[in-house]
Amino acid sequence: MIRVENLTRTYGSFTAVDDVSFVARSGRVTGFLGPNGAGKSTTMRVLVGLTPATSGTATVAGRRFVDLPNPGREVGVLLDASAQHAGRTGREILTLAQRTLGLPADRVDAMLERVSLTPEESRRRVRHYSLGMRQRLGIAVALIGDPASLILDEPANGLDPAGIRWMRDLLRGYADAGGTVLLSSHLLHEIEVVADDLVVIGNGRIVASGTKAELLAGSGTLVRARDLDALGRALTESAVTVSPLDGGFRAEADAELVGKVAHAAGVPLLELRAADGAGLEEMFLELTATTQREGVAA
Repeated sequence: MIRVENLTRTYGSFTAVDDVSFVARSGRVTGFLGPNGAGKSTTMRVLVGLTPATSGTATVAGRRFVDLPNPGREVGVLLDASAQHAGRTGREILTLAQRTLGLPADRVDAMLERVSLTPEESRRRVRHYSLGMRQRLGIAVALIGDPASLILDEPANGLDPAGIRWMRDLLRGYADAGGTVLLSSHLLHEIEVVADDLVVIGNGRIVASGTKAELLAGSGTLVRARDLDALGRALTESAVTVSPLDGGFRAEADAELVGKVAHAAGVPLLELRAADGAGLEEMFLELTATTQREGVAA
C-alpha cells in the first residue's frame, strides 16, 4: 500500500503540505482531490522522491521510494506526460525504460499494444504527439515494470471521451487485480465513477478522507416528477429539505423515504436515485470553498 504519515513540506515561510496523513490500499483506487495549490502535486512529488519531506514519511510497500532497489518494478509513476524527451520516439522512450528496469525486450511491444499506440505512432518523435498520445505513452512507461502500485497525476488530461473511458477501465481492472492506485484528477465525475476511496486536501491539509460511500452518504436523493410543486410541498411538509437540481430536487433523505412521501401525496415520479454524482461535486466545493485559488499550480 501507499502510506503518508504526518507529512509536511515547507518552502521558507510557506507551508505547501501541512501534517498530511492518509493511506491508499491495495485493490482499491484512491482519488486524491483538491483545488489548485492545495498540495496534491507536492505530496505526490514527495512520494516518488522528487521533493524531500521537511518532516514526516511517505512510503510505498513500507519503504521510501528512494530506498526501493528497482523502483519501476514496485511503483509506476506519471506526474507530467509533457516531461518526456521530445526528440525521442515513443518506442525509444519505452525501450530505455525496459532496459533500465532489466525487462525482456518484448515488454515494449506489449505495452504499446496495451495503451493502443500503433507501430506507426510509436516511431514518431514525441514532439509530434498530441497530449492524449503522451498520456498513453506515460501510462505505458508506468506499467512496463508490472508494478504493484500506481501514482498518477491527472492521467486523463488531454484524452478524448473514448480515451477517458479506456483510462477508467484500465485503472479499475488494475485495482481489481490487486494493485494500488493513487489518482489525482480535476475530473470529479471520473473520480466518482472509478474511485473506491477519497482523500480531499485544501491549503495543504486533509479536510476529508474515507470510502466514497461514507463521504457521499449524506448526498441525498435526486428526484424528478411531473408535478414538481406538489412534490416539493409534500417533501417540505414531511420535514425533508429540498433544493433545485437538474430539473428536479435533491432531497436530504434516502430514496425509500422520498418514494413513500411521493406515493402518499399521489405524485407520480419520473426519476428516483441516489444523488452521488452531484454529492461529490457539492462535497468537494463545500470542503474546499475557502481554498479555491484558480490558476495556482498545485
